[in-house]
This record gives sequence, structure tokens and C-alpha cells, in this order.
Amino acid sequence: MTHDMLQQAASSAMAMGPAVLLQGLQLRRPIDVVRAPALSVDDKRTILAAWASDFYAIDSKPALRQVPGMPEPISIDEVQSALKELDRRYGI
Repeated sequence: MTHDMLQQAASSAMAMGPAVLLQGLQLRRPIDVVRAPALSVDDKRTILAAWASDFYAIDSKPALRQVPGMPEPISIDEVQSALKELDRRYGI
């Protein structure tokens, strides 16, 4: 069941935004996406790209992303670090 939820979240991430991940899933930090074994590397990249979107940038603090439903803002540096870790793990 978790695998199906993760796959649905990945395919919906760009259309609905990363808040879709909070619907019963424990992916609250960018590194959680990198570590999720049920997601493909492409799905992980899609989700992280959605998290990095300027759409979620805080006007007064553009280096932070406030994704609806997230407990606190996430820095763009944290998202970029997760993307680099993804590349490192998969040799991209």
C-alpha cells in the first residue's frame, strides 16, 4: 500500500505540488525523498524539483520554501543538497 501511495504522490507532485506527499506519508524533508526505496530516481527528482519551485518561495525570504502542510519552511539549500545526494547515489 505504501508503494502505491508513493507512486501516486510522485506522479501528482508537479500537478498538485509537494503537499500531496503529506497525505499519510512520512516524507517531510528532502532527504526523506532521496531515501524512499519505493520511488524511482525519476520520481524522486520530480518531487524534489517541485519542492525547489519558486512557487513556494517565501516573499520576504526567497531562500526558503513554505510548502502547504509542511510543519516548517525548508531551505532551497536543503533541497539542492538532496538533489546532489540523489545524483551521487545513482552516479548521475
